Amino acid sequence: MIIQQLHDHRVVLVNQSGGNSYTSLNCISNKDSFYRGLTAEESERVHEYNFDHPEAFDTEQLLKCMGELKSGKSVNIPIYDFKNHRRCSESFRKVNASDVIILEGILVFHDQRVRDLMDMKIFVDTDADVRLARRIRRDTVERGRDVNSVLEQNLTRNSAELQYGRFVKPAFDDFVLPSKKYADVIIPRGGDNHVAVDLIVQHIRTKLGQHDLCKIYPNVYVIQSTFQIRGMHTLIRDRDITTPDFVFYSDRLIRLVVEHGLGHLPFTEKQVVTPTGSVYTGVDFCKKLCGVSIIRSGESMENALRACCKGIKIGKILIHRDGDNGKQLIYEKLPNDISERHVLLLDPVLATGNSANQAIELLIKKGVPENRIIFLNLISAPEGIHCVCKRFPSLKIVTSEIDVALNEEFRVIPGLGEFGDRYFGTDN
Repeated sequence: MIIQQLHDHRVVLVNQSGGNSYTSLNCISNKDSFYRGLTAEESERVHEYNFDHPEAFDTEQLLKCMGELKSGKSVNIPIYDFKNHRRCSESFRKVNASDVIILEGILVFHDQRVRDLMDMKIFVDTDADVRLARRIRRDTVERGRDVNSVLEQNLTRNSAELQYGRFVKPAFDDFVLPSKKYADVIIPRGGDNHVAVDLIVQHIRTKLGQHDLCKIYPNVYVIQSTFQIRGMHTLIRDRDITTPDFVFYSDRLIRLVVEHGLGHLPFTEKQVVTPTGSVYTGVDFCKKLCGVSIIRSGESMENALRACCKGIKIGKILIHRDGDNGKQLIYEKLPNDISERHVLLLDPVLATGNSANQAIELLIKKGVPENRIIFLNLISAPEGIHCVCKRFPSLKIVTSEIDVALNEEFRVIPGLGEFGDRYFGTDN
């Protein structure tokens, strides 16, 4: 249902076992993938073999395939033939590299190595009688067994133990149900729970709509683009715009970035009495806050911060920059109690990331925890994001757009030129 609702080629489904494999968005192929082939001795006593036990699966092969998919490579997924109880030697299912991989199966949470590959873990909670009915239907329709055989295997009372009670139910109790504790989301009623399915679909759509770097670095936030934001970017990037217009539209964009950055600060619940005598439950702003601007361009963002946070303290850092190698600290003036505060680091353009890293290192030396620093800018180059996020993974970056790249002069492309000169009117 998730795949069909998304209807997006950037999403693929991989089956561990026990379900349908989608070879395309519209074509269903009834095949299992990661069961290991039975030995000759196991095949002779197949009715005594427990296909619901973790040892029935080739977890190493699953890890290899998932690792290659996550690294952006296409893979050939094996196909298991339940009539012959071994893998098809000449058949496989090719899965192309995709942005979202949905891995499903009854025991995908059992092995920690498989769990560690997952960004989101969903447990489908279904009643026991429904599970049994589905199992009988699956064995008859998908695995080529006749009804009498299935009933004999699952329900005969002539056997010493019921097949279902001997293998399926114990495996569920011992391996499947305990893995429920690892789930981030638990869905009762499965596909009948349309609300849960819609929420997951919307979550995936949100991820697909993110910039690729936001998928790599969860601490990077790009404010949601609108025609207003796109229009303001068009204006400030125009080399023929007048200085007053450049300042006006830059200030509007900076205000949006600052507001978004403030939304990442901690809040506490607060109740107030309204003029009608009613009680309103809201939130109180973070009190321990300061701004730090990287001179000189960062100073253009101070007015927006002051407009949002009355009386906020603002520190300054000046770093000498010569091409891509400048790391010389020239000047710093910071609040004495900065180690107790959350810091909004201000610089409208993140290019190479070297100046930003120097400023962040200084803040950390002053006692500011890395996770209390939020770096605000208007545009970011991918190189700068890589540089900062790899070194400071707990810091947050908030920007309004991520540009294409840096050129040989270390300027952001398409960029907007020397922001400080254009903003303060010192350009040529």
